[in-house]
Order: sequence, then C-alpha cells, then structure tokens
Amino acid sequence: MSRFIIVAAAIALSAVPALANGHGGGDAPPPPKPEATTAPAKVVLTKQGPKLVDLKGMTLYTYERDTTGKTSNCNGKCTETWVPLAATADAKAVGDFTVINRNDGSKMWAYRYRPLYTSPADKAPGDANGTATTLQWHVARPEN
Repeated sequence: MSRFIIVAAAIALSAVPALANGHGGGDAPPPPKPEATTAPAKVVLTKQGPKLVDLKGMTLYTYERDTTGKTSNCNGKCTETWVPLAATADAKAVGDFTVINRNDGSKMWAYRYRPLYTSPADKAPGDANGTATTLQWHVARPEN
C-alpha cells in the first residue's frame, strides 16, 4: 500500500510543471493579443486653441474642397504644396481617424472624414505657416 502511495505521489509531482504554466501540458500558449493601432495624430493646445499635429508635431491641415469624406481633391501638383498624411496599405480606422484611398492608389489619413495634410512651409514642430497663401486650407482642429 505504501508503494502505491509513493508511486501516486511521484506521478502527481511530475505533472505539476505541466500544469504550472496554465496550459494543461503540451498545449501551445494562446496567441498574443494584436497590438492596438495608434492614432496617426494628436491634439496639442496652442494660443489659438487646440489643433491636430502628426506624430512628429507638425501641424495638420484640411482642404475646403475635400467634401465627400471618401477621397482627396488634392492630387498631382497640389501634393507638392500640401503633403497628404500617408497611411500604410494595411492601416485601419482608429477612433475619429479613417483611411481613404487616393487617386494614385496610395492611402492617407482623414480626421472625421476630412483628409489631413502637412505643409512644407512648416519647418519645425508647431509652425502653422501653411495657411498664409490661401483661404481654402485650414489648420485641422479636433472640433472640426
């Protein structure tokens, strides 16, 4: 009888490491959770009120002619002055940020369905020189 108890104890103890990791033996661990997608921009407070900036701190702009929320009306030569906020091919919407297709097949970010752009006129984070030449472009604001 004591031999039976010793054998049973040895078997039970040998199973402890397999059960300790919570997977019940040779089962593979559960797959990792997918990484949360981060927003392509953030809100900063300025003297003129809150505005949207890209992850490098550069001011973002919207264009009055972008009205459908599904496409950008700034194509070709326009993109030399206004640089679309590029999205990767596999980018997914995050909160108020959506991804739209451009005429050239690339993708770009939009905020509340308004395509977002940066301006080469802005040289440093926080600059907002892009609206100096036209009234059709506006600093992107979270309340827009």
